[in-house]
Amino acid sequence: MSLSRRGFVKYTVMGLASLPLVGKSLVDFPAPVITGIQLYSVRADMERDPLSTLKQLAAMGYKNVEHANYVGRKFYGYSPAEFKKILADLGLSMHSGHTRFGYTDYNESTKDFTDEWKQTIEDAAIVGQQFVISPWLDDQYRKSADALIAYMDVFNKNGELCNRSGIKFGYHNHNFEFNTRFNGITMYELILTHSDPKLVAQQIDIGNMFGAGGKAQDLIKKYPGRFELMHVKDEIKSSEADNMDGYESTVIGAGLMKTRQIADIGRKIGVTKHFIIEQESYQGKTPLASAKVDLSVMKKWGY
Repeated sequence: MSLSRRGFVKYTVMGLASLPLVGKSLVDFPAPVITGIQLYSVRADMERDPLSTLKQLAAMGYKNVEHANYVGRKFYGYSPAEFKKILADLGLSMHSGHTRFGYTDYNESTKDFTDEWKQTIEDAAIVGQQFVISPWLDDQYRKSADALIAYMDVFNKNGELCNRSGIKFGYHNHNFEFNTRFNGITMYELILTHSDPKLVAQQIDIGNMFGAGGKAQDLIKKYPGRFELMHVKDEIKSSEADNMDGYESTVIGAGLMKTRQIADIGRKIGVTKHFIIEQESYQGKTPLASAKVDLSVMKKWGY
């Protein structure tokens, strides 16, 4: 398969045509947004005592959460029905969740998805999710443009499968999508241009791309309407070698990123409705204390 630029050019033209919107006020926003927290932000607390942690998040004012733990058809050790009731009793909803979709979940010979993946979608529907988000891309699809583009066909088929259960499949970026280019085009732009937006939602993680040179505000302007969900972060320089491209997350508004501006642009032209707080490093604060500050900052910004 040769690298086609048709989709790339199509969306670039769309993006350029929409750029005048950015000059307008970012005050008059469209429909109300949904602000939540990715539970990976408080992963140690959720591992120790998920019920107590969820109660504390609800007491802070959170209304929405996004899971990062689905193992053996259970969310944090609870069945889908049990976890849905726990959330409802606390006044919480879970519109999205992270479950890794990989090469073992689709059988190339039969052109069908595994029973385990179909169960993932079934359980997501039971718990009340609107999106099943895959936060990873296996190495074998990162080696060439051909391999990546071919895999986008599987993404689209996954979207069709999810749609039958009233759910949308989605993808969440890290940094490697920006560190790797094929013919001068980043992996992330290939994902955007070769996945069907009607079938595959994009959850743009504005922090993961920061150290790799990805600029979320530029992407949103270039591909308006493509980012239904956003991981809201702020980043600072890090001395830890294992942190992403030399940066780590911090309390929203305290770092180097123009987080509010990015969120406002997403809200205005990205069709972003789900703004999900994620903080993975804490600089001496506790994860729960950080989560409380993050929410207060977002509320001050009108989220």
